[in-house]
Amino acid sequence: MPNLSRRGVLGGAIAVAATAATGAGTGTGPAAAVAAHPAALWREFARTPYAHPQIPYVGRAGYRGGERRFRRPRAVFPVRRYGAGPGTRADAAPAINRALAAAGEAGGGTVQLEPGTYRIDGLLRIAHDNVVLRGAGSGRTTLVATRHLTELIGPYGSRYGGDKSSWSWAGGLIWLCPQERWDSLVTAIRAQEWPFEGWTGNRRDQWRGLTAVSPARRGDRAVRVADPTHVRPGDLVLLRLADDRDHTLLEHMAGGGPGPEAYSWDDKTKLTSYVPYEWPVRVTGVRGREVTLERPLPLDVRPEWNPLLTTHVTALTGSGVEGLTLEAVQTPQSPHLLDKGFNGVTFQCAYDCWADDVRVRHVDNGFGLVAASACTLRRTSVGGRGAHHPYFCREGSHDNLIEDFRIERRTVPAPPGTQLHGINVEGLSSYNVWSRGHLETGTFDTHRGMPFANVRTEIVVNNDGRHGGDASAGPLYGARFTHWNVTVSNQRAGLVKIDGIAPYSATVGISLVREFDQIDVPDFSGELGSRIEAYGSPDAVRPRNLYEAQRALPLHRRASAEAEEGVN
Repeated sequence: MPNLSRRGVLGGAIAVAATAATGAGTGTGPAAAVAAHPAALWREFARTPYAHPQIPYVGRAGYRGGERRFRRPRAVFPVRRYGAGPGTRADAAPAINRALAAAGEAGGGTVQLEPGTYRIDGLLRIAHDNVVLRGAGSGRTTLVATRHLTELIGPYGSRYGGDKSSWSWAGGLIWLCPQERWDSLVTAIRAQEWPFEGWTGNRRDQWRGLTAVSPARRGDRAVRVADPTHVRPGDLVLLRLADDRDHTLLEHMAGGGPGPEAYSWDDKTKLTSYVPYEWPVRVTGVRGREVTLERPLPLDVRPEWNPLLTTHVTALTGSGVEGLTLEAVQTPQSPHLLDKGFNGVTFQCAYDCWADDVRVRHVDNGFGLVAASACTLRRTSVGGRGAHHPYFCREGSHDNLIEDFRIERRTVPAPPGTQLHGINVEGLSSYNVWSRGHLETGTFDTHRGMPFANVRTEIVVNNDGRHGGDASAGPLYGARFTHWNVTVSNQRAGLVKIDGIAPYSATVGISLVREFDQIDVPDFSGELGSRIEAYGSPDAVRPRNLYEAQRALPLHRRASAEAEEGVN
């Protein structure tokens, strides 16, 4: 993985932006020619960062708009005080959960694990705001999980039918989810009433409208509402957009034009089950009927989509897990889509939460974002016997940041009938960022479900995985997907070079690659409107990291200051 300092990345980004603006430093010769192409695309973006046709603005992705320092609660709850200490003879899960509950009931706190190895026979739940589970470091504190989620909760079937196990893409042995939401999910699973897992509850209609929203454009930071009575600064609200009979909202997510207009949407029943689009965002200011938002609008807001600010399930905020390794007892990887639920760390209905310095091993699925937004996963890794989904991002998860991550080479050969997907995004999830990563195995998986406006930047990948998704889930990509500075160590093209597949997207600075094995065809007919630049020149592009460069723009610093002033 490239070892860049934050100062160096930001300095390079600012220098490139300044050079592009003045037109200086173009130079001559092959090296200058390589750098000129991405500089031109970057210059385009810097002029219209909120409305560029191929590149999304993701400069505010992650915890508290991308804040580097996690705000850990000061109160400390040592697990030894609740009956748990290092050692594998006794189950430490009940004592750790008592400490987590006590911290939550006290209004927040850090549950501290000493160095050593702890046996956990049950799952650990972070169910209250401002609660952090903290070990002494991923190399010093280890939790050994002995049981999977099928044992602990029960079989979890798919709401789409068949014999699939939803533990293949849901739940974690460390599960960050608000208490009420977790209770409703588990009750439904045990009753075999397979639930929706998103922001509005087990069903799509469990929300209450706060106010209608007037028409606005993608990138706007403020919207006018019909009635501001129930909207206050600091509130977390849900922007809800409903598709119309002609599927113009889905067409808009795909970039619009003849291709999406001619596409057959009606038979994509799995995809349409995700509609409407639900985007959680914090309100930073209310002045009359004008409501200012923490992040710019991800899409246009049009009357035909019945735009509303609505309620949602109570989200988990300000909580995290850090400084530990979660290791499942080593069992063979299950056949595809039949996972038992030896899953790692999952965030569900979580906002402004995080994981830092966390490693998981021998898991079915590693780190999950399920209807989770504005979360940061930093310095995480997945290793051991191989995982179905090392990282999964689904069910309308937006504005998350996964940085300094690694998928380690598996320690045992893959059993027949299993699949490895790598870094996954699906289910209309948008504006998520994967930055500074190293995939020793895996791929860039979309699982269909038309994710859009996501960024993968400064990543090295040994591209040996396969993507998933069935036909009813719809397109592989929507608009404004960007792959920027990606080194493919084995020359396999699949899902990295996307200029011929993703509409209105950008492939900038990737390795020379060739097609083999899993080859996809475009979902949309006609001209895709996508761009490819600096092909064959990874790591020579400037800026090297698209996310860090966007954060270095003056508009980001201005927006961050405005958000802090509005909330505080």
